Amino acid sequence: MTDTVDAPDIPASEALPALRRRTTAVLMASQILGGLGIPIGIALAPVLATEVSGTEALSGLAPTASVAGTALLSVPLAALMTARGRRAGLVLAYVIGALGAGLVVLAAVVESFPLLLLGMSAFGAGSLANLQARFAAADLAEPERRGRAISLVIWATTIGSVIGPNIAAPTSRAFADTAVPENAGPFLFAAAIFTVAAVVVAVLLRPDPLLTARALAPQEDDNAQNRSLRAGVAAVAASPMARLALVTVTVSHTVMVSIMVMTPVDLAHHGAGLQLVGLVISGHIAGMYAFSPVMGWLADRFGRLSVIGLAVGLLCCAALLAGTAGASHGRTAAGLFLLGLGWSAGLVAGSALLTDSVAQPARAAVQGLSDLTMNAAAGIGGALAGLIVARASYGWLNLVGACVLLPMAGLALRGAVAVRKA
Repeated sequence: MTDTVDAPDIPASEALPALRRRTTAVLMASQILGGLGIPIGIALAPVLATEVSGTEALSGLAPTASVAGTALLSVPLAALMTARGRRAGLVLAYVIGALGAGLVVLAAVVESFPLLLLGMSAFGAGSLANLQARFAAADLAEPERRGRAISLVIWATTIGSVIGPNIAAPTSRAFADTAVPENAGPFLFAAAIFTVAAVVVAVLLRPDPLLTARALAPQEDDNAQNRSLRAGVAAVAASPMARLALVTVTVSHTVMVSIMVMTPVDLAHHGAGLQLVGLVISGHIAGMYAFSPVMGWLADRFGRLSVIGLAVGLLCCAALLAGTAGASHGRTAAGLFLLGLGWSAGLVAGSALLTDSVAQPARAAVQGLSDLTMNAAAGIGGALAGLIVARASYGWLNLVGACVLLPMAGLALRGAVAVRKA
């Protein structure tokens, strides 16, 4: 079935507000469901990797495989969305995530570490679906409200992210007397959740927001060549604002992931127990998601560049607080909360600016390129973060993170100057 067959009728202008609300509600529901499943992988993948491989030295490969899977699947799923619409891509992403969760359980049962890594790579598609949903929310949004549309979908992840980790323990105990290892059991729950999310999107995300947006903009030069990944790369290269947006989401995500993954290690070195580590990470997640509507409102009210500047400031303050905290757990917690806020500001404003800066036909390809870049960079950053802490210190890691923000700050300043001159 081609996108021509799937293309919806052009809705009447008076029907657009209701269609926008319906689309946002469906996407928020899928985000809540995805948010329930994804934290299970984050929490249990290293533990399960240790059990299956028999050594802690390989524990970090499981979450790394998930990040790598998210990055590698970005381009083909973006190509599918470009050709068939958001619904087809999101449904396939959730289905792949569910199959990946099933492979993780099978790997635990047969004690196969390579199969575990393959399963975690596919599991990363669930994260990709949640990331791409923010762009689906922007498809039909009015330009002056894109920031808020994106931020509402991101905010919905908060609900699942808070509940998800608390479900892991009782789900594990449910498999105590079965052939499924206890720490693998929650992945069956994640598989079921991803499947439900796929059904919700397949049934309710109609008409498709991307195809509808194209139907509403027939004046655009919309053909297969202008929707290709090559066209997406060209669109970014041709637009200074698109380049700034791509750098913003990539740098914000990389700095956040690199510092976040090593914070539990630093806290443990300074005597923090698991409960305190959990509270610090919970505060960080709250900063990431709970305040995203505020960031969306700021991006729409004061402009994308202002919020990108805010993201730079918040991330720098976070690195300063966390990097100099030492044994002060409260200071580390404050730093991690600001780290989440800075990530939220960068992701919301950067995603809105990226959508603003490229023509409709190339948007899906550019957005897929954005998720590929940000996840690949974060995977590399997370791996290098461990080396920096091992060779130097957690303080040095935060200093490096602050330095990585310089290109983002420079491009944002250059963009602000160009806008004032115009």
